[in-house]
Amino acid sequence: MNGATVAIADDHPLFRTALKQAVNQCMQDVDILEAENVADLLVIIDQNPQLELVFLDLHMPGNDGFTALSQLQNHHPDILVVMVSSDDAPEIMQKAIDFGAVAFIPKSADLSRISTAIEQVLEGEIWLPEDMPTSVSDDKDKNKALAQQLAQLTPQQYVVLSLIADGQLNKQIAYDLNIKETTVKKHVSAILEKLNVTNRTMAGMMFQKLKLN
Repeated sequence: MNGATVAIADDHPLFRTALKQAVNQCMQDVDILEAENVADLLVIIDQNPQLELVFLDLHMPGNDGFTALSQLQNHHPDILVVMVSSDDAPEIMQKAIDFGAVAFIPKSADLSRISTAIEQVLEGEIWLPEDMPTSVSDDKDKNKALAQQLAQLTPQQYVVLSLIADGQLNKQIAYDLNIKETTVKKHVSAILEKLNVTNRTMAGMMFQKLKLN
């Protein structure tokens, strides 16, 4: 991938530097943009429609577990997302892939391992640490199904769902998004149908599954 644009979203400058080094090793003539929170990342993505690859920290301002990954999948489905974290429990790494990431790179990985991961992703493959124990849990299929359902929501419906999950009422959501309450109700109806649930509490609980705590 030559002449590509890549974003590194991580609130640790040292790790951003290490990732930049690895990206420069694997890719020629690459433009690397940096963000230290999700809000800045979203601005970068809006300003750079050519952006193809994002490295996303699991724990950073504006990200709660896999909420930012899911949001990117919903709003920008063409962007490849590589999750990075020092939190490298096997079930968390597997969950990242289930929810749509193309790789999970532990922050303990050395430069050559990070480069290998990037090369594999650029070849269209999924990368996880080769020594990671394989998970046989039932959650794998459930997580993938949830990711597919969330991807069906329009960006506006996705935002409404995130606010429902925060416990906001229709009136508050309408005020926050500067739309009519009747519009919010229409969004809620569409969300319930797409998520195949009967009430907003259940919809909010589905969104909460993206979070780690």
